[in-house]
Amino acid sequence: MPSSKSLDELTSLIREFVEERDWTQYQRPLPLAISASIEMGELLELFQWLAEEEIRTNLQDSEYRLALADEIADVMIYLIRLADVTGIDLTKAILSKMEKNRLKYPVESFRGRIPHQPPHE
Repeated sequence: MPSSKSLDELTSLIREFVEERDWTQYQRPLPLAISASIEMGELLELFQWLAEEEIRTNLQDSEYRLALADEIADVMIYLIRLADVTGIDLTKAILSKMEKNRLKYPVESFRGRIPHQPPHE
């Protein structure tokens, strides 16, 4: 499957998968949000207790990268489905949030700084 699918195409693919299995009845906002959080926990387990150097080393291992890709995909699938079920246009939401972020964190004040650090004086 090509990796150049649009967000709308991914949403349709996920929706079709769910509908084919008659899972729509279970795919309500709360269970989807909970499931995304659970999958995020599984993603975090791949980094738990590792130093930065260990993570860099692990990222060179194809099995680790596959596990990482699978967990990221699980999180994204649930979030895309949550947006679909709640009628949120994810592309518009991301674009809107990025514009808010640009205003909240102007380049001249935050370049090279963690967002929660005070801006340059």
